[in-house]
Parts: sequence; structure tokens; C-alpha cells
Amino acid sequence: MVSRVIPVDPFDLVIFGGTGDLARRKILPGLFRRYCSGQMPAGSRVIGAARSEISVDEYRDMVREAIREFGKAKCDDSVLEEFLGLLGYVAVDARGESGWGELKAALRDDESIVRAFYFSVGPSLFGDLAEQLRSHGLTNPEVRIVVEKPFGHNLESARALNEELARHFTEAQIYRIDHYLGKETVQNLMAVRFGNMLFEPLWNAQYVDHIQITVAETVGVAGRGSYYDKSGAMRDMVQNHLMQLLCLIAMEPPARFEPDSVRDEKLKVIRALDPVDPDSIVRGQYTSDGEVNSYREDVENAASKTESFVAMKCYISNWRWANTPFYLRTGKRLSAQASEIAVVFKDAPHSIFGMDAGRHRNMLSIRLQPNEGMTLGVTIKEPGPGGMRLVDVPLDMSFADALGPDAEDAPDAYERLIMDVIRGNQTLFMRGDEVEAAWAWTDPLIEGWERRGDHPKPYDAGSTGPDDAAFLINKDGRRWRGIKT
Repeated sequence: MVSRVIPVDPFDLVIFGGTGDLARRKILPGLFRRYCSGQMPAGSRVIGAARSEISVDEYRDMVREAIREFGKAKCDDSVLEEFLGLLGYVAVDARGESGWGELKAALRDDESIVRAFYFSVGPSLFGDLAEQLRSHGLTNPEVRIVVEKPFGHNLESARALNEELARHFTEAQIYRIDHYLGKETVQNLMAVRFGNMLFEPLWNAQYVDHIQITVAETVGVAGRGSYYDKSGAMRDMVQNHLMQLLCLIAMEPPARFEPDSVRDEKLKVIRALDPVDPDSIVRGQYTSDGEVNSYREDVENAASKTESFVAMKCYISNWRWANTPFYLRTGKRLSAQASEIAVVFKDAPHSIFGMDAGRHRNMLSIRLQPNEGMTLGVTIKEPGPGGMRLVDVPLDMSFADALGPDAEDAPDAYERLIMDVIRGNQTLFMRGDEVEAAWAWTDPLIEGWERRGDHPKPYDAGSTGPDDAAFLINKDGRRWRGIKT
């Protein structure tokens, strides 16, 4: 299998926060990989913008080091120097007047060229930057803005932020980025569901017993403590990443593969989510194992009630999924880093093989990271004489095996999403009403445990989470999938 590269037209991209951690780790190395692959044309420009008073040469030196540290492109130094030649830098004050004239002068005066502005800054600056771009005449008919999460802290703040951006840009010009949607395997959810006659007829409550969505991390929150302790796992992961995975796995087939058709169906899923009972939610907080700090030590708050782990059972009230439980789980300092969606099908309605054959059911496991791929569990006869004994075996597909040497060159999430911005394709970006609907479902859950004064359950660093999370699913006669790399 060969990964095809389709070049985009030349563009101008301004990265606000161009000296920041996200720009250094993801955005700029990702752009270099797209340049090496031939997808980003040499006629493009990338301009870093931040408050730091540094020269263009100093900025290029910083980017060179970032690419060498974080980049994975197989290009020689001459290609790197070509890419660095496309870079510019302007010192800009987001809330003041300095630098905006210089930034305007650095952009090409061509209304046909895509002009994208990446807001790689805190949400408090989104409105200021949007207003400055309009007031200083930096937009053109092909303008796009890219905004990072967190998009609001609750429904009220998300709605206010949407209204603020809408004063300066149309919905078609706003790209709310969630890097999870850029993962190859996440997009394959739609291909598997809607491109195979095998699965879609079975993708409903009649045949599916339950669905598990797990996003486990081995890292703690050190370095992000001040932010994370105000957010927690529910706001940081469930409201956006896990919600998007839930939508893609549960949505109805869109009329066509177009941005608003896809996002309309995702929105219907969120609006069909039932409220979650308090006894169907487990919150946890990691403790020290003697080698790493506890959560409270990492956030320097000995009385913190913020969760670093969430597990819940939820239901979608529609014909397709009535009474089918969806189990969601995410946490920090768990036993392994793994993201997986497991679609567990029901048992055969009648076994002709007797009790000795045991219970067997099919399961489709979709691995988002690491070792991206899919495994379909099927039941076969165990080899050998002595009666009919059944065993489960995997039909396994990994992208590394399917793509061969091209697997390493497949674009990562940020690369793909930035190229989609340039193309004007919003399929993998969240719409404003979708964000607000997610907060409208999430807010009552958070307000509930804050009102009750609930404390998160402690769990050991390096474990699979608090014991209560296991009980949440065990009491239904089910088991969590193991967290494996």
C-alpha cells in the first residue's frame, strides 16, 4: 500500500505563539515534514509571531533546533535550509499596537492566496487576536483562523468565545482543532463503518453488547499543574477528545462525506446523550508509588479535589443505540499509554456446541495509539482431536504492516489538520454548536460533584485506575479491556 501525497496551493501561515512549546514540538516540525514530502509548495510562507524581540535569523535558528529535536522527516540539511528560507518572524503585541503594520507588510498582497492564522496561544487572547486581524486589515477573502483547545471552560465561556469570534469571522472561516481527529486510525472509523457492508448492518443495539473507549496516559500533570488543577480529566479529555471518538463511533451515516453533513450527525449524537447518574461516574486521583509524585504534589495543592481519572457509563437515546452502554475511561499515570475503541458484539443467540465450548463473542478493537491498527476477534475450532473446543483468534491489521516503509512517512495529526485548513476542509474540525452541545452535556456532571463535595478516589500510579472503576463495569457482568501498549 502506498501513501499518496496531494500538494496544496501556496499559502501564507502566521503562527501566533510561534516561539511556544506547541509550535516547536508539533506545528513547525510538522510543516517541515509536509515540505519534505512535496505537499507544502516552495512558494508558501510561514511567519512566526510572538512578543519576543528576536530577529528572523534567531527565529530560524530556534526552528532548526526544534526540527532536529522533534522532527522525523528524512531530509538532508539542504532541504532543511530551503524550508527555513520560507520562514519569517514579527514581534507582535496581541493587545497593543506594536508589530501589526510589520506583520501586514510581511504578507503577500494577493487576495487569491490562502491566509491562515494559527492561534497557538491561550484562549484569553483569541478575541483580541481576531479583533486585531480585522482592525489592521490583515484578512482577505481566503482567510482562515485556527484555534486550539481548551475552547471555553464551560458552556457560558464557550458560548461567549463563539460570539466573540463570530463578530469578526464567519463559521466557515473558523477551524477549532482537536488533534485526535487528525489521527489516521480515527478517520478510519468512518472508512470501516461506512465503506464496508460487513459492519454497518451490525452497528446497532441489536448486535452490539457494549462499546468501550479508553484513553490512558502514563504521564502525570507535572508542568501543567496550574492549568490542569482548574480543568481535570473531564474538561481536559472527556468533553473534547473522548466526546469526538464517541460521536464518530455512534453517529448515523452522513448523506455525503462533506464537512457539515458529518458534523450534523456528530451533533445529533451529543444531543441524544442521556444525563449520567452520579453512581455511573467514577473519578480518581493518582497517588505516589514512591518513584513519582502524587497528583497533589504535582499541582502543589494538598487539598485538591480535581480528578486525574474519569470512568463513566452513558447511553444514547436513539433507535440505533437504545439501551446499549458506552463505557468511557481516561486517566493520567496509568499502567500504559494506550488509546482504544472496543466494539463488543453480543453472544450468538444459541450455541450448538454445548457448555464445554464456552461463551464466545466477536470484538472489533480499534487501536488509536500506539501500534495503530485494528483487530477483529473471531471464534474458530481449537486444532486437534477430542471434540469441538472453541477459541478466539485475532484477525489483525496494523498500519505499520499495511503501509510498510511508507508508515513512518504518514502525516501525524497536526500535519494532516494544517493541510486541511489550507484546503478549506472543515470535516475534522469542531463546529461552534457542536462545542456548545458538548459543554451543555458536561457542565451538569461537573456541577453535580462540585455541589455534593465529592472527592476523587485515590489510585496507585502505574495501575489501571481506582477499584471503583472496575466495579462500575463489573456490576453489569462485563470487564474493562486490559490497558496494553
